[in-house]
Amino acid sequence: MVATLDNAARTAALKQIPDWKLAEEGDAISRQFKFRNFNQAFGFMTQVALQAEKLNHHPEWFNVYSTLDVRLTTHDVGSLTDLDIKLAKFMDKAAKRFFD
Repeated sequence: MVATLDNAARTAALKQIPDWKLAEEGDAISRQFKFRNFNQAFGFMTQVALQAEKLNHHPEWFNVYSTLDVRLTTHDVGSLTDLDIKLAKFMDKAAKRFFD
């Protein structure tokens, strides 16, 4: 089983992913990504989907055209874990490729 992040670990982790915020509801982090168009958003989602399968850790997300709202939490333990931080870091890195 995956261990949850305590308050100190959360604070430290969020400093590493400054575009992510603690979600208003639930024990989760959230972020919005805005791309130039739907093709970029969908391409990004495809990259993330492949990584999510490798991690066996899947995001909650909602896409409208070029905007993607993401929420990460580890449902198995009902809290934030290293898996959420790992996937958030991957998503941040993957998103940069669309804007370089």
